[in-house]
Order: sequence, then C-alpha cells, then structure tokens
Amino acid sequence: MKAAHAAGTIASYDLNFRKKLWDASAGGSARALEVNRGLVSCVDVLIGNEEDLQLGLGIAGPEVGSLQSRLDARSFQLVIERTRKEYPNLKAVATTLREVRSASRHIWKALLWYDGQFHETPELELDVYDRIGGGDGFAAGLIYGLLSGEAPDVALRLGWAHGALLTTYPGDITMARLEQVRALAQGSGARVVR
Repeated sequence: MKAAHAAGTIASYDLNFRKKLWDASAGGSARALEVNRGLVSCVDVLIGNEEDLQLGLGIAGPEVGSLQSRLDARSFQLVIERTRKEYPNLKAVATTLREVRSASRHIWKALLWYDGQFHETPELELDVYDRIGGGDGFAAGLIYGLLSGEAPDVALRLGWAHGALLTTYPGDITMARLEQVRALAQGSGARVVR
C-alpha cells in the first residue's frame, strides 16, 4: 500500500471490520487498530460503516447499535468528519445504510463524502434473497463509477444499485449486467432490461 501510494496509485480500502478475526491470537483490538490505521494512512477511498470506523479505526461516534434509525445519515456524517480530521489524505468515504425489517426485507441506501460534499441515495426497499455480498457489490459499483469518470452522485448511485441487485441473487457473485445497474441507478426500478 505504501509503495502504491508513493507511486501515485489511487488506493481504496473496505474496512469490513470483523471482531472475531481479531481475537487474542491475532493481537486483539489493539492490533486491529494498528493495522487498519496504517493502511488507511495510505488510502484515497475508504469504504466502511459507522461500526467499521469506530471499531476498526477507533473513531469516536454514537454507541454502535444505539441509533434511532439505521438510515439516519447525520451520525455517519459526524463520524466521517472525525475520520477526515484524522486522515486528511482521504478523498472519499462511503457506506451503505441498511435497516433490516426481516431476513428477506431490507431498506437500503448509501452515502458518499467526496471533495467536501455529502451525497446520499434515496431509500430502496429490497426483497433479499441473500444479503451476503451486498456491501462488496456496493464497493465494486462505486469504484467502477469513480474510475469511469462519473460524477460522485452518479458513482454512488451505481454502487447503491449494484449492491441492491446483488442481494437479489444467490451467493455473493453478481449476475447483474451494467445496463441493469444503470437502469436502477437512474430510478427505473429493478425490472429486467431487454
């Protein structure tokens, strides 16, 4: 990461913090913070939810799980501001917000801080087949949009749409075609594009 950063390569990192992976044999929470902080100091685009930023980087924020609504962008914006102060190298910070109504019914939206501005998608009600991979699908769509030169709000909507579509398929590998992702991102719904 340091070599890539020094060479001017745009680097992204999905925190995707999993406490179980940082048990005592792996060095515990202190080692997780050390590793993640080192990586994020070389990153341009950071992807992670409030819990990731708090537990993976030690950024102060509201108590994890205490939010009135998992879709409230204000608390995430506060955590992003704190993250930006600690990591001024960041050019973008993004997350998905998900309110789980049941195993198969979620409300989904996404946020992006880019170049000093916050961008937010609308809420989308999902009929979830398999929730595993939705966040990775979001990251892939967002990064695709940014690398393709799309405006930040368009890149965010591409990530939001791709992650949403991915949850409607079995497994964590996408079956969505670009035209389907673009159609959903533009607001035409998740209907099949023929």
